Amino acid sequence: MTEEAQELKAAKWTSAKVGLAGGQLKLMAKQGSFAVDESTGQEMIRSLQGVIDSLEERWSALTKLQKSPQMSDTATARWVSQHMQGTATDAQGLLTQLEAARAEFPTYVEAIELAKKNYRERDEDNQRDLKRIDTEI
Repeated sequence: MTEEAQELKAAKWTSAKVGLAGGQLKLMAKQGSFAVDESTGQEMIRSLQGVIDSLEERWSALTKLQKSPQMSDTATARWVSQHMQGTATDAQGLLTQLEAARAEFPTYVEAIELAKKNYRERDEDNQRDLKRIDTEI
């Protein structure tokens, strides 16, 4: 299986967990269907880095959601406690989704870097074409 096919397979599997998987975005950039100018790309990366930094700062506090909160010993309290833990850790849970996003962010950054390169290359090609047309006229 080619590297591109492996990336596509991984991206499809991951996309079931989060919206647009980093692998899909990176593949789009590799294929040239995702391009972004330098300024916008840097702003996107800066924003992603802010989210990454924020998650890292708060990660130990967030992981406390993996445990059922301490409540009374009534049946209702035990059910509520388990339900709260479940909504944080099940397939659609907050922690599950944050972990998936956290794992994808570096790939988003790679995809954006490739997209910036695509934009530069297209811009250079367009400039060459325009100069060539200008000299032909």
